[in-house]
Amino acid sequence: MLPPIALRHLSGVPSRPLLVVGPSLGTTVDRLWGPVAGLLTGWNVIGWDLPGHGHSPVADRLTPGFSMAELAAAVLAAVTDAAGPDTVFAHAGDSIGGAVGVHLALDAPERLTGVASLCSAAVFGAPAPWHERAALVRAEGMAPMVASSPARWFGPAITAAADGRVQDALRDLAAVDPEGYARCCEALAGFDARDRLGAVDVPLLAVAGADDVATPPPVLAELAAGVPDGRLEVLPGVGHLAPYEDPAAVAALLRAFLGVRVPA
Repeated sequence: MLPPIALRHLSGVPSRPLLVVGPSLGTTVDRLWGPVAGLLTGWNVIGWDLPGHGHSPVADRLTPGFSMAELAAAVLAAVTDAAGPDTVFAHAGDSIGGAVGVHLALDAPERLTGVASLCSAAVFGAPAPWHERAALVRAEGMAPMVASSPARWFGPAITAAADGRVQDALRDLAAVDPEGYARCCEALAGFDARDRLGAVDVPLLAVAGADDVATPPPVLAELAAGVPDGRLEVLPGVGHLAPYEDPAAVAALLRAFLGVRVPA
């Protein structure tokens, strides 16, 4: 059984080239990608929410968890249902969303025109801390994540802006279903694409936040270097939520990267 996810239409119309965007753990796609989508004129932008996040259903505790491959399969199935089996699309995702993009490129390259992986990785560290985090939220709910995430998520630019965006993102995090969050942690624990990166045969853009402590620039450099047609961009002043922290810069990178590779 594939994990339940909801699609969200963020901007554009169906006649335009399709860009599918994916969120970071603990965020909603509307919040994370909405500002970027509004800047991508000429595209039809749809996003997906993680299980138990945003508009996706909460996890049914009687069902098993899921792997990153199964999460990617759920995204592909949802996009196919919405746009048709022959529709090709580009994918851009932050953190776990970027890992889903890598899996899509490996498992369904005929459907992809390009992949942008922002603040992501080919492997997200050792499995044990992810299992520990899953156990923590199952035991105590989302409060520990709300307390610890500001230091892990945000770069100096958005923190200094003091414009309410940090608080808005933390409110979304507090509303996440703990079981859905825990299952995403377990999917991250089992994800390791390092040995398969050479098989990615679509262009890949890796975008790092210069001040990202969760997936710092060397991690994104490793991802870009492992893909035959991969390249790296680093955004100054940005932490782990690049589309939210600097939407104008991310939109500009996506326009430059994907604009010449989308079929007319």
